Amino acid sequence: MGTTNKALEKKINKKISKSVTSDFQIGDNFCIDIKELDSIFTALKEKSFDLIGPTVKEQTIAFDQIESVKDLPEGYTDEQSPGIYRVKKTDSKTLFNFTTGSNSLKKYLYPPHHTLWTASRNKGNFTVKENIPNLKPLAIIGLRACDLKAMFVQDRVLTQGEYKDSYYQLRRNSLFIVAVNCSRSVSTCFCTSMGSGPSVTNDFDLALTELITNTTHKFRLEVGSDKGLDVVKNLKFKAATNKELNDAKEVIKKTTNSITRQLDLHHLDVILKGSHDHKIWDEIGKECLNCGNCTMACPTCFCHTLEDTTDLTGSTAQRTRRWDSCFTIEFSYLHGGSVRTSSGARYRHWMTHKLATWIEQFDMSGCVGCGRCITWCPVGIDITEVAQTLRQTVLDEAHAVAWEEI
Repeated sequence: MGTTNKALEKKINKKISKSVTSDFQIGDNFCIDIKELDSIFTALKEKSFDLIGPTVKEQTIAFDQIESVKDLPEGYTDEQSPGIYRVKKTDSKTLFNFTTGSNSLKKYLYPPHHTLWTASRNKGNFTVKENIPNLKPLAIIGLRACDLKAMFVQDRVLTQGEYKDSYYQLRRNSLFIVAVNCSRSVSTCFCTSMGSGPSVTNDFDLALTELITNTTHKFRLEVGSDKGLDVVKNLKFKAATNKELNDAKEVIKKTTNSITRQLDLHHLDVILKGSHDHKIWDEIGKECLNCGNCTMACPTCFCHTLEDTTDLTGSTAQRTRRWDSCFTIEFSYLHGGSVRTSSGARYRHWMTHKLATWIEQFDMSGCVGCGRCITWCPVGIDITEVAQTLRQTVLDEAHAVAWEEI
């Protein structure tokens, strides 16, 4: 497996990594218009990248294949709150006036379904063929800071531990990222609490900040990597002026100040790990549908299951990996039954892992504050409110015990 994957990885990297011969440097900032943005898309396609960007799809703004700037959701914005997501068309010419969409980068780096190998039997012989994905390099347009942080989290989980996911690494190495700084927030955003946004700071090749007034529509463009330099080196872009740089900073500052939802992390991991039998989990269990929407929408959840199938003749078999959720009763099944049989127990496990035991495993939180789990929960369960309620009740109970002892 390792040798084959390394050969494919070398082939991909040869396509996308060329020596950069330009006066441009990483960290340079330019100011471009829509036509120049489209020229970047054209340059990426000329380097054999498939473009993936935000589009209006099935009444959501979601990542899908695009060809040019014309495919971006011009004038569209989103409204999000617990259990509610709406797309709204405006008269604005903005291209990125929305926040996180219904899907994330996880879909492209860690696909929902992946056939690992196929076994065949023919005339007494038995062969197993690993399914090496025939990858084409992807350029993801419009990733936000929280999704970049989520990619960083998945990098830690899937490529830096004892057990590495070579398929994820292949896709990750062939990725080109055009990030976008958020120009607005919605009520479910709490990236500032998790230190993951709204400003993109690293792990991007190019980054955009949309600057629009009544008379102008421009983008600040920042170069973040050698791959980014290689794409823009032959394009005649003007350096951003101090005013344009300041305007971009103001966009980010305004967005930061608009985020009101907070998650207090102070000793939260200790509180969660010490509240296994707290009554709050039974109360949440009465609301939670165990649908798994929060885990499917989450950009960092990596749980999966394996399925073995055969054809009717018994001559071929396949093993497939697919996304799974800790909210299904089968997920914790051991010999004799499931470990977590109640809805409350499954929500407790998910939240405790995300905000506490994940830190023990990977030295970082499993939450990036994107708010998808709040938006896409059918009954609007809010992880930040659950955390605050738990914190307050634990403190109240501790005070009550202290008074009794006095």
